[in-house]
Amino acid sequence: MSGVRDASCRSDAFPFGKCKIKICGLKRPEDIWAVNEAEPDYCGFVIEVPKSSRCVSRDQVRELTAMLDERILPVGVFVNAPEVLVAQLLNEGTIAMAQLHGQEDDTYIRRLRELTEKPLIQAFSIRSLEDVERAVNSMADYILLDQGGGGTGKTFDWSLVSAMKRPFFLAGGLSEENLEAAIRQVHPWAVDLSSSLETDGKKDAGKIRRAVEIIRKTTGR
Repeated sequence: MSGVRDASCRSDAFPFGKCKIKICGLKRPEDIWAVNEAEPDYCGFVIEVPKSSRCVSRDQVRELTAMLDERILPVGVFVNAPEVLVAQLLNEGTIAMAQLHGQEDDTYIRRLRELTEKPLIQAFSIRSLEDVERAVNSMADYILLDQGGGGTGKTFDWSLVSAMKRPFFLAGGLSEENLEAAIRQVHPWAVDLSSSLETDGKKDAGKIRRAVEIIRKTTGR
């Protein structure tokens, strides 16, 4: 990497309407080439989560992000990881943001913020209005709303977040078939795609390109 990527701005600094794009679950050089061509705003790496088929090690993510176009911000996805690991990868510039996708709570976030000033995304499983309220009150810089399984290809009840005022990443079951409807109905600040962009368990460059084109066409970007 030629420099540390800057993602220090908070989510509430951005207006609705210009939906940003995150492609998650990259693990091969071919995946990096595909996103470099499509130019989403963010790409995600599932770091040291053994149960995930998209898991990469800390050394692998360093190699992959070194190949990444500097206009694309790399996001590390963690599940109850040691705070020191998250902070290390953020502070050295391997990743620009950390996405917390486990049972991390306010105490965890406070401890992590003692180690790094880099932006944090907290993921929430949305099954009820109570879940929405928890997400709205998150201490993280950004929030991500998901179905809950992580890479399951399933959506949640979007009507639960129809009145959401805090900007958010929308995840869970998004694909070429429902992206336009999701953006028009839910008005997310950003969309996060993973499993729908794969063929036989590997990221598909054509699917990535088409999804990015749909989002940009829908939002006029």
